[in-house]
Amino acid sequence: MTIAAPKTGPKSGPKPGPDGWQTMSPAGSLPAELNSFVGRRREIAEVKRLLGEGRLVTLAGVGGVGKSRLALRVAFDLRRAYHDGVWLVELAALESAELLVATVMAALGLQDSASRPSLEVLAAHLRDRRTLVVLDNCEHLLDACAALADRLVRAAPGLRILATSRQALGVTGEQVLQVPTLAVPEAAGTAGRADGQTDAVRLFAERARAVLPGFEITDANREAVARVCRRLDGIPLAIELAAVRLRALSVEQLLERLDDRFRLLTTGARTAMPRQQTLRSLIDWSHALCTEQERLLWSRLSVFSGGLDLEAAEQVCSGGGIPPEDVMDLVGGLVDKSVLAREEHRRRVRYRLLETIRQYGRERLRESGEEAELRARHRAYFRDLALRARRDWYGPDQVAWFARLRADHGNLRTALDSALPSSGSSPYAPGPDGVRDGLVLATALCFHWIAAGALREGRAWLARLLAAAPEPSPERAEALCVQARLAVLQSDFEEADALLRECRELGEALPDPPPAAPVAYVAGLAALMRHDLREAVTLLGEAADGHRAAGEESGVVNALMYLATAHGLLGDDDQAIARFKECLARCEARHEHWFRSYTLWMFGIETWRQGDPARAIEMEQEAIRLKQPFDDRLGVALCVEALAWMTADASAERAATLLGASQESWRAFGGPLFGYLEGYHDAAEAAARERLGARGFAAAFRKGVELPPGDVPGYATGHEKRRPRAPRTGEDSPLTRREREIGALVARGMSNKEIAATLVIAQRTAEAHVEHILCKLGFTSRAQIAAWVAGQGPAAQDHAGG
Repeated sequence: MTIAAPKTGPKSGPKPGPDGWQTMSPAGSLPAELNSFVGRRREIAEVKRLLGEGRLVTLAGVGGVGKSRLALRVAFDLRRAYHDGVWLVELAALESAELLVATVMAALGLQDSASRPSLEVLAAHLRDRRTLVVLDNCEHLLDACAALADRLVRAAPGLRILATSRQALGVTGEQVLQVPTLAVPEAAGTAGRADGQTDAVRLFAERARAVLPGFEITDANREAVARVCRRLDGIPLAIELAAVRLRALSVEQLLERLDDRFRLLTTGARTAMPRQQTLRSLIDWSHALCTEQERLLWSRLSVFSGGLDLEAAEQVCSGGGIPPEDVMDLVGGLVDKSVLAREEHRRRVRYRLLETIRQYGRERLRESGEEAELRARHRAYFRDLALRARRDWYGPDQVAWFARLRADHGNLRTALDSALPSSGSSPYAPGPDGVRDGLVLATALCFHWIAAGALREGRAWLARLLAAAPEPSPERAEALCVQARLAVLQSDFEEADALLRECRELGEALPDPPPAAPVAYVAGLAALMRHDLREAVTLLGEAADGHRAAGEESGVVNALMYLATAHGLLGDDDQAIARFKECLARCEARHEHWFRSYTLWMFGIETWRQGDPARAIEMEQEAIRLKQPFDDRLGVALCVEALAWMTADASAERAATLLGASQESWRAFGGPLFGYLEGYHDAAEAAARERLGARGFAAAFRKGVELPPGDVPGYATGHEKRRPRAPRTGEDSPLTRREREIGALVARGMSNKEIAATLVIAQRTAEAHVEHILCKLGFTSRAQIAAWVAGQGPAAQDHAGG
């Protein structure tokens, strides 16, 4: 992001002032933009709002995030509002705090020849003026900038200061906006339209065209561009440095080389500050601003992936120069310096290192020789966390544990990866204890794999760890049983049978054999899904009794709910109802949600079979509501299936839609419908087809297929989201109805005064609306608004009369 040198004033020269200082032109000193400004509509609007409410606003954020560029754009947009000038004071090259006031005076065109202290002269100059001063890059002169800003805003009521810094100045009344990285495509295949839907992709495309004329986002390169932007965390400077490399590389080659990003991204503009010419120099600058302990913590935090909480930082990173009681303050210091990002997760605060910042820290960690120890501590911490989650899963904290493990999914992957020999991400071998830790961790995550819809991933980790730890052990026996359970849930019965067989043989060979109940449960569930009901009753009964004897309450409930289902399918209605009721009573006594929702799903089917569809539908809908905090796609699919069967007679169209929605969920899940349910599915589909006809059924079914996954629970429970009406201007408009109305009047050539008279509103209100329109559309003139309205077609141009 190259910025031209500021203007020094008109050729006519300085004019004397009353106190011995001389002033240049009051027009200001904003540099011209040398390339296009991309995105940031929300941030621009928010900065303007904050400047309207406060007198000191600081844009804080990680290096390269675009704080300076955002500040300059806002300052340019607001230049008419400050008739005494909008001034840029560039501080990046200033090393001495003693020269700060002189630098500000020089930027404002003041020549100090008075005997009074410079700060007094500066304050006197600004006292009666309406001025905006941009203090750019304050982080290395933080105390001096804070003192200056505090003195000036107290002395000059018409002054507004917009500062950029990697941490807040800490002045009373300061408003702080953490500048985020640019929005990136969230997942594969979502890079957007060819013109770039996310700001990161748009920036990459525009900067790429500057070095490679004719560059466009196409179907062939769209996903590679999206991945580049994701790998670079949406950091504007990193994206710009990467785009320059297209002189010599294709997008795909650029992506392949990003693992060595600090050597790759070294070609900035020659006129930029040295620290902005390479990505490494930029982060070196942040590193130099940290204390020795903050640098040490930064390197140790690099072992985490996807974020962490304070407890994890204290447990994994303390010791060897960092007392545990100091971690909280050090974390706060890294947040203040924009090295760590603070994120709200329900009632817990988490912290995240951008991937680029994390890789820099990882290099420092390897240089320190601490990486092997930190990886082992990280693995041990998440092993213990998973064991605690498994122990407390069946109880009132279940949803909180689910959310916590889901938030730490990246860390769980990293911990498992570090347990495997010859890990691709590190040259350090974990040793037998490390592999055993990984096996215990993957096994303890059984309910996480199921609840998070990560059955394939869980099976993959277990398979790799079992291969790495072939020696007989209780840990291996338990892992084999969990692996078999996940296989059964994906209807991979052949694999499950082999795993259970090995598990039984291993149990017989061990001096202290593991409990038999978990194996009986998995075998019983497999028998039920194969519709071998007698075998299922026998095995699930053994599992329930075994868990009851061992005091494993969750195992009892888990076995009972499927045992009740098997009894129901056999026609043993009294047995089925008694066990379902026992399950619900046990779950409700512990304020548990997961097993209760599955019990309601199966109990609902039994209730429907016994002729009470209204009560059965209530049960299924309650089950869906219980599942929503878990985002349990598998469980919701099962309930949606059941609701389709239950509504087929009363509403064939709704049943067909539910079947379509269920089919999409099963596809995402990766397995066929549970075998013992297929008969109900086929019967409901046949009934709906007969009532609706082939075309009617296909239309209703397609509606369900096209329902977004997040909308399925609402449709199934009768609480559909209301979709907003499309704006009258054709394509989705970023403007409100009133803003579109005012935009149409601007397009007719009306002034703000004329708009106010036409709409019977205050002129100031009209001015504010026009300012919001300019901000939202990223425009700088009324002519651009008029052109935009014209491009929207007649409906937009006539909107003022609608």
